[in-house]
Amino acid sequence: SSSSSSSSSSSSSTNPKHGKHTIVMVPLPHPQVKMVRPLTVFGYDDAPFGHAEVALEGVELTSDHLIGGEGSGFRVSQARLGPGRIHHCMRAIGLAQRCFELMLQRTLERQTFGKYLWQHGSVQKDIADSFADLNAARLLTLHCAHQMDLVGPRASRQYISSIKVAVPKWTSQVIDRALQVHGGAGVSEDYILAKAWANMRTLRIA
Repeated sequence: SSSSSSSSSSSSSTNPKHGKHTIVMVPLPHPQVKMVRPLTVFGYDDAPFGHAEVALEGVELTSDHLIGGEGSGFRVSQARLGPGRIHHCMRAIGLAQRCFELMLQRTLERQTFGKYLWQHGSVQKDIADSFADLNAARLLTLHCAHQMDLVGPRASRQYISSIKVAVPKWTSQVIDRALQVHGGAGVSEDYILAKAWANMRTLRIA
């Protein structure tokens, strides 16, 4: 209607780059929203928590379906990204810490060339690098959360951007080293390492 049209043009004119998207919510089940198939990630099925291919066939929308108003999609999505990124980074650090502990345990139990794995210089380097990566990820995330508490998400966006890039990279490296130390067992489903690696590789895209 006229009010909807005028709010849309106002949003676009004041912010032409960021006023072109609208988020809508359609209650389910809905006859015009059909789940085509669940999607896997690196062969892992995350249902019911993962993503799916969804077909939208002639779904009728009204103003009641809008979240935040017409043209406010970018603003709404950005508002939740700060706390969301911290949440994802915290989970990534916890997962990497678990894999790190598995790596330490493996080096105490497995022997090659007459020595325990932890006695090899290359493995000692992997342990040291992983310890440093974990602590760097943990401290950067904590600092970002502290800045958000002090000045809010908007003024902390450089810290949010930093953890988005750095933490998945560091935690991926920790998991990759743990997987390497486990050898063939690391890529099997006897350990969580392969799924953890797939999970973290996905986060680097998100």
